Order: sequence, then C-alpha cells, then structure tokens
Amino acid sequence: MNATTLAPTTGRSLSTGLGKLTLALLCAVAFLDFVDASIVNIALPDIRNDLNFSVQSLQWVPSGYLLTYGGFMLLGGRAADLFGRRRVLVAGTVTIGVSSLVGGFAGTGDLLIAARLAQGVGAALMLPAALSILTTTFPEGPERRAALGVWGGVGGLASAVGVFLGGLLTEGPGWRWVLFVNPLVCVLVLPAVFALIPADRSPGRAGRVDAVGALLATGGMLLLVHALVEAPDRGWGTVRTVGEIAAALVLLTLFLLREQRTRNPLLPLSIFRIRGLAAANVTGLIVFAGLIAMFFFLTLYMQNVLGFSPMQTGAAYLPLCLGVGVAAGVSAQLIGRVGTRPVIVSGAAIASAGLFGLSRLAVDGSYLHDLLPWLMVVSVGLGAVFVAVTTAANAGVPEDKAGLAAALLNSAQQVGSALGLAIFAAIATSRTAALGASGVAAPEALTSGFARALVVGAVFLLAAALIGLRTVNAHGEGDRREPELSGSPRR
Repeated sequence: MNATTLAPTTGRSLSTGLGKLTLALLCAVAFLDFVDASIVNIALPDIRNDLNFSVQSLQWVPSGYLLTYGGFMLLGGRAADLFGRRRVLVAGTVTIGVSSLVGGFAGTGDLLIAARLAQGVGAALMLPAALSILTTTFPEGPERRAALGVWGGVGGLASAVGVFLGGLLTEGPGWRWVLFVNPLVCVLVLPAVFALIPADRSPGRAGRVDAVGALLATGGMLLLVHALVEAPDRGWGTVRTVGEIAAALVLLTLFLLREQRTRNPLLPLSIFRIRGLAAANVTGLIVFAGLIAMFFFLTLYMQNVLGFSPMQTGAAYLPLCLGVGVAAGVSAQLIGRVGTRPVIVSGAAIASAGLFGLSRLAVDGSYLHDLLPWLMVVSVGLGAVFVAVTTAANAGVPEDKAGLAAALLNSAQQVGSALGLAIFAAIATSRTAALGASGVAAPEALTSGFARALVVGAVFLLAAALIGLRTVNAHGEGDRREPELSGSPRR
C-alpha cells in the first residue's frame, strides 16, 4: 500500500469554524446514507399499491439497499484507503444521486429495486470514506471522541428521522419524493466536499482493489438473504431454500480463502488482530439486526392495526429522535470517564428492555400508553450503543486502515439490518399465517406476528450486550496505534 494515496491528515480542531463545518459535512453524508435505509419504510404500502408488488417481493425495496450497502462496503472502504477518500466520497455521492433520480421515476417494481440496489452501492462508497476522513482529520483525544460522539448520534437520529420524513413526503407530495430528495441533497453536498475536504494525492501504484473478493462477498450475502426472505413462502426444508443457503455459505467461504491468498485483499485478515475490533463489529451487526425489527414492525402496526396515516406514523418517532440525540451526547461524555465497554453493554441491555416492552402490543393499544414510554427507553440505549460501538470499532486502527475499519463496522451494521429484516419477517409471517389459518381475525393475527418478531429482536439485543463484554474499553484518547500483525492478539 502506498501511503501517498491517502488524503492528508489535517488535524483540524472542532473549536474552529472550519473544523465544525467539516464535521457537519461528514455527518450530513452519514445522515443521508442512514436515512435512505429507513425513509422508504412508511412509503411501502403506497409503493406496493402503485407498482403492484407482492408482500414478499416488497421486502426487496428496503433489503436491496441494505444488501448492496453492506456487501460493497468493504470494497468502498478499501478503495478509499488506496485511491483517495475524497475521490471515493465524490463517486459515491454521484452514484446515489443518479440512482435515486431513476428510482423516483420508476414505473415498474423491477426498476425500483434495481435503483435501490444502485443506491446501496453509492452509499457503500460514501460512508466509509466519510468516517475515515473524520478519524484522520480530528486529533486523538477529546476532539476525536467528540466528533465520533456526534457521528454516532447522527446515525441513531437518521434511522428515526428517516421514518418521519418518509411519512411527511408520502402523505404530502407522494412516495416518489422519498427518492427525489436525495439528488437535491447531493447537489448541496458535492460543492461542500470540494471546498472543505483536502484533495487526494496522486494514487500512484497503490495496487488493485480485490473486485473478485467483493463479488464473492456480495453474491454470498445476496443469495443468503434471498433464501431467508423467500423461505416462508417456499418452505424452510425445500430443496431450493436449502440449496441457496448452502451456495451462499460456499461463496462466503471462498471469499475468506481468497482473502488469505491474494496479494491485494479486499479484507486483510490481519486487521482482526487489533484487540476488540471483531467483537465491536459483531456487536454492531446484532444490534442493528434487533433494532430493524422495531422500525419495520412498529410502522406496520401503527398503520395496519391502529390506523395511523403515514404522517402520524412518522411523527410518532419524533420523541425517539430527541431521546437518541440526548443519549448520544451524554454517552460521548461518559466514554471519556468509564470507556466504551460499559456504555455498549448497558446501552444494548436498555434497548433490549425497551424492545421487550414494545412487544406487548394489543389490537386496541394506544400510542401514549403502549408505545411512547418504551420508545423512550429504546432511545436511551440506541444513542449509547451507536456512539460507543463506533468509538470501539475505530480504536487502535492505524491511519492507512481507517477506511477499511469504517467499512467493516458499517458493513456489519447494514448486513445485520438486512439479515434481521429477513429473519424477523419470516418469524412474523409464520405466526400470522398460523393464526389466520386457525380462524383468528386479521388484526389479531398481524399484531401477534409483530409481537413475536419484537420479542426475538429483544433477545438479539441482549445477546449484543453479552458480546459487548469482549470489546475493547476505549476512552477515545490515544487509541490509534499499529495493530500487531504477528503472534497472538494482545490481551
């Protein structure tokens, strides 16, 4: 790897106007990418009616974005390290803007899904480039910890705000504007990138990106999630379902074998020798798998059972947004005192308790009594986990691997979201179908299915709290260091 391919570290201070503007720009990039994962959820009923989607194929509107987002994230992160972070950020911004425009004009379900897949590729280029620019721009210690705290808080806010914006746009100008809004944002982001981010140096002989590895990893994950999404209709024991799962595992195994042998791996496995990095990424994957159940199924519950309009459903998440922002700010300060591990564990446990409380859904439930109190509990845990996992996953990573570390974390989160959606949709669908076949009324059957998925989501978050015990207890100061590339991991 030629170190001259990287954009220079600027050491900007958050106390300066330039530093604040740079952080605001990078957080805007993160906000755009995370919002795109959730903004379409409230629009799904309108999209289904307009483009004649089936219930099962409709899941590919959110899942298509998440899969290419997660699948190509490693390629995007490695490309940022090798060829320049600003270049990759610009390429991703253009990709997501153009694909969103195409999706907004889509007249068929297939074209919309294709546009969502392309959106995911653009986001996979943008996000690791932006996060690695952040970690190499702000100096170690309180400055970087504060910047990562803001970044983590924005990630949590974006998921909830995306639902609100989706409702606002769907009930206002129409569902297509959940896609048209992206090109408008990209037109504002691009000039700011050129104005605030230093130009990349010449890439020189940086080496080739492992495109074959990216195809193996992405193909394996797409095949696996496709099998999980279709399994409730086909049957879990059918030859096709079992065959697709087996083929996916073969592709992912080939990816790992290739990474051990290729000269320019997409994923240098030596990075996992950094203490606590693997545990932080696994924690992020499981947290996102659990939390996707909340946004997906509560949205369906509020609209299909309680009769909320899209705008009412979006507004119902606003208190959650506020709670996440407050919790993220408090957690960033706590990390400097107690470290990331206690914040991760307690945050995941609190979110698990909140999700379990939400699982006690009732057909005649109310927002103020049954949803709002538990949404606020979840917001505390969500804000804490986002900030602490982001800090822990970047602790100890050398500068020339910053893009890869950012890609690993975000890839884990997005793949977790996609897998979680497939698993929980299967659980909810199976429960609802079984009750419907026994003569239970549709609202009761739907509510019971949603509740079952939320309980399993709470279990996932509890598991994340346990795995969080294995993460590094980073305090955000002096955390960037060279990994040990031989011998056993440090204790």
